[in-house]
Amino acid sequence: MPSQETAAPATPAPVSLVPKLHPNGDPTLAENPVGAKNTDSCLPLHAAGPVIHDYASNSAAPGDIALRWIHGSVVAATNTDPRVQVIAYNEDTYILRENPCVHWEAPFTYLLFGNERALLIDTGATAEAEFYPLRATVDKIVARWCAMRRRRSIPLTVVLTSGEDVAQNQGRGQFAGRAATTLAPMEVAAAKAFYEISSGTGRIDLGGRLIEVISTPGTHRDGVTFYDTYNGFLYTGDLLYPGRIQIANDRDYVASLTILKKWTETHPVKWVMGGHVEMMFVPGRAYPRFANYRPFEHLLQLETPVIEEALTSASGIVGKETVVFRVDFILLNRVGPDEEVYRTSKDMPDIPVPFWLP
Repeated sequence: MPSQETAAPATPAPVSLVPKLHPNGDPTLAENPVGAKNTDSCLPLHAAGPVIHDYASNSAAPGDIALRWIHGSVVAATNTDPRVQVIAYNEDTYILRENPCVHWEAPFTYLLFGNERALLIDTGATAEAEFYPLRATVDKIVARWCAMRRRRSIPLTVVLTSGEDVAQNQGRGQFAGRAATTLAPMEVAAAKAFYEISSGTGRIDLGGRLIEVISTPGTHRDGVTFYDTYNGFLYTGDLLYPGRIQIANDRDYVASLTILKKWTETHPVKWVMGGHVEMMFVPGRAYPRFANYRPFEHLLQLETPVIEEALTSASGIVGKETVVFRVDFILLNRVGPDEEVYRTSKDMPDIPVPFWLP
């Protein structure tokens, strides 16, 4: 006969305080087959209201860049590629590139989403929406994202890796007057106050997804780097990218790279994501300025050891008028942007490029 004694209440299972490996879009789930890009909005179809994502993770969010960027045309007027190329790195991260035939610098901008706010990092090199429809493109992405996440709208903040950089601030005016939109100031003092980085680092909370703001002058007085805690990206703008890096203040530049190197020692960083690509696939070679046809470009994303390599190279040229050629970048210190840009260093392999390239 069953005992009439009251059973002791079961001990509740301990709650894990360790962030999930893949809080959204676990690739092992049946709903996320091979190739899924960190999306789980299709899962809670039975639920009502907005889809809320968990951005806490003990590893970088899944995502990849598996494509060839639009690379312009020999005759710009004949180019038929989109004025703005868009890829979804994952459901909450979009990478946009300005067509090289619209502007030869072909800068990248980044659109990030959190549960409460969206963030646009940099705004490209062309002001006219007729030629560079940045706002229209961003609005379409925002509308699509809101539809997926069952929201009517989401506020947008527009920030710059440098207000001085004319290759990244020209599209800013397209967002003036846009509803529920905040534009970060372009002036140095006002920008520092906006990011709250007068001492230490600042922070932008997108709603569970935190973006750390690090002061990194060197190529520009007001330069900042944004660290994406979700993807593990450092958005470095002109400070470090696969191209000809023009150092404006070498001591500031070395100090900024030192900060970023220390940052990688205490924070998980997957990639360094700069504002441009100017290097070729050939080590130490870059396309000339004003070239709007770049069929053999270097990858946009850089591995974290490039920070230490740039720091070592920059430390050795403080106070010198010189050019340093490395596999993934070229440093120009106290010289013009066109000086000796085709000469490789003695320790660099001198690999010939196709005859029609410089």
